[in-house]
Amino acid sequence: MSAELPATPRRAPAPGRGRRHATPSRPLGSRIARTLAALASVFCLLVTGVGWSLFNGLSSDLSSAGGLDVGDGGLDGAVDILLVGTDNRTDAQGNALSQEELATVRTGEDEGENTDTILLIRIPEDGSSATAISVPRDVYVETRDIGGSKINGVYAGYKQTYLDEAVANDPDGALTEQDQRDAVQAGRNGLINTVRDLTGVQADHYAEIGLLGFVLLTDAVGGVPVCLNEDVDEPLSGANFRAGVQTVSGSDALSFVRQRHDLPAGDLDRIVRQQAFMSQLVKKTLSAGTLADPTKLGALVDAARRSFVIDENWDFVDFAMKLQDISGGNVRFETIPVTSIDSFTEWGESIVTVDPGQVAEFVGGFASTDDVEEEQEQTGTPGVDPAAVTVSVVNTTAIDGLAARVSGSLSELGYAVGDLLTDPAAAYTSHVAAGSADDPSAFAVSDALGGLPVQVDPAVPPGAVRVVLAEDYSGPTGDASATESYSPETTTYAPLPPSIAQRPTFDAGGSDVPCVN
Repeated sequence: MSAELPATPRRAPAPGRGRRHATPSRPLGSRIARTLAALASVFCLLVTGVGWSLFNGLSSDLSSAGGLDVGDGGLDGAVDILLVGTDNRTDAQGNALSQEELATVRTGEDEGENTDTILLIRIPEDGSSATAISVPRDVYVETRDIGGSKINGVYAGYKQTYLDEAVANDPDGALTEQDQRDAVQAGRNGLINTVRDLTGVQADHYAEIGLLGFVLLTDAVGGVPVCLNEDVDEPLSGANFRAGVQTVSGSDALSFVRQRHDLPAGDLDRIVRQQAFMSQLVKKTLSAGTLADPTKLGALVDAARRSFVIDENWDFVDFAMKLQDISGGNVRFETIPVTSIDSFTEWGESIVTVDPGQVAEFVGGFASTDDVEEEQEQTGTPGVDPAAVTVSVVNTTAIDGLAARVSGSLSELGYAVGDLLTDPAAAYTSHVAAGSADDPSAFAVSDALGGLPVQVDPAVPPGAVRVVLAEDYSGPTGDASATESYSPETTTYAPLPPSIAQRPTFDAGGSDVPCVN
């Protein structure tokens, strides 16, 4: 069965309706690029012997955030990083940008709260490659606590909800500095968990970068080469460029990656711009001209100090050492699949819609599951004995009897039957959970159910596996002849135009500069 999308999105706007719960939508796509630039820094920035002394000092200077819902790990052998770009008018230490810096980033002084850049980066544990997966800012999601929202408004929504509750619970209605810090933590965790529900992947680490960071990082490498198919003059973003190859930096680089008006596919074309830019930024950072230049390395370190906030449990030195042999051709950029780019909420807000099942399957394909299974075969790890694995099943859907039917299909394969539970609030994405990362039974059960994502949950005891069924579940359900009566109504969409459905992909190798809209 296909995933059922929230009832509110539809294909035509509602005339005359107000914007209830609408997400502020400033044309500040530069946040995406800021975070994309962060990718270059996180991956490749200072991991060679040339820059080691600088980097080793940087590791203790980066701002850190505690209390984040990260670090649970996964059964796929990958390190997963959630990289977020914000439109805050402050640096990583919370200092307000100067008037000169505000002018450089071409924004006003009003404080921003949107996270218009969201990247999930998947890196095999051996550090041999990296895949950065973009989530469009206008993707509509159902959150656990604040209802439906564009994903770029989740951070701000959770933060504001926390502040509202703090005011309501204080007799004086006053907010303390601790309240403000806790509200930021609530915003970050709300976004972390929403991305987890959308993709089926628990982030192991979190990194955040603001507006100024992109300018600093781009300028530190001496600008980035880009190529446009046509001349561009779009005043809302400040994009004014000729067709062909050219090098951009500073404010011009911001304008290049922030433009979304006058593009055929709107925000999706903007993501293509950003990925093309980012691939060249990674390539430029990995080049000998950057790595052998102490001045450029020093500028990159200074940019990182002012730009990044990372989770407090991230051993940055150890992580960088694992990536020191990465090549540009093994850094690639992708975008999650979408079902429409022209849907609207009931209050008339334009949104991008997705099928969470498709998204989870797509994202899961970039983990190193195949490498883990190959290693098990080469080392002679014995196969899974289904009779020795007890499988409990949790049904979070409104489909009566689904847990029993899925359990029955596993029982036919020889798995021992565990608890059958119903918990409507448990999950938004189907998955398989096991207690440790070296338990091959989770992969075996995942394969039996059509390739569900796998996760670690220390609460699952040895010898057991838990299957969680959400609305996106489409695997075996026992007796096929009786399945139709349990299938939920699905949402269908007109086919996406090829220019939208077939997005280009990029890597950081080769010598070409890809031309984009």
